Amino acid sequence: MKTKVCIYARVSTQSQDYERQLSELREYASRMDYEVVKEFSEKISGAKSVAERLALTELLDYAANNRIDKVLVYECSRISRRAIDFLQVIDQLTQMKVSVYILQNGLETLMADGSVNPIAQLVLGIIGQFNSMERSLIRSRMESGYNHFRSLGGKVGRKVGYRKSDDAMKEQYSKEMSLLRKGLSLRNVQAITGTSLNTLRKVKEYIV
Repeated sequence: MKTKVCIYARVSTQSQDYERQLSELREYASRMDYEVVKEFSEKISGAKSVAERLALTELLDYAANNRIDKVLVYECSRISRRAIDFLQVIDQLTQMKVSVYILQNGLETLMADGSVNPIAQLVLGIIGQFNSMERSLIRSRMESGYNHFRSLGGKVGRKVGYRKSDDAMKEQYSKEMSLLRKGLSLRNVQAITGTSLNTLRKVKEYIV
């Protein structure tokens, strides 16, 4: 019986493309003679919580309700740039006896007999922390740049009257819209998804 795998890919912005990740993961699966049963991909910041990541949430739900052996990911930060979320996802899949294979590092979370790979867990934990630190450094540098720009009289932020396109809103907040259509209150949807009340109020405007 072939090893059943899922593929997960992510990029941070709408202008980026995850096809290269998918292509290399498909090639690896073919080389290993794995059966790819489902692919999950999304365009969203890796700093977002797991609850806000629709495709990642769907992957975890699929793994919980279907027999799969592995999840193939291009590199660690594709899962999350937040160390706590990265480790949480790895732990959830480990509890389901689903191994995670990180292509760029050649690391796999479970051994062939289904036991935890201690070396992979240690290395991935360290990488997760570095990704989180890198995110913090980027934010710090950006804030320093913004402050310098403001000190020179510049203005930072969206232009007056800026609004995300309808399609972008519907794509990014499809889960929130689905819950609101079911009649859940804004606070209940916030508790489930982690999305702010102000954003949910804007999302509600798109529901007809």
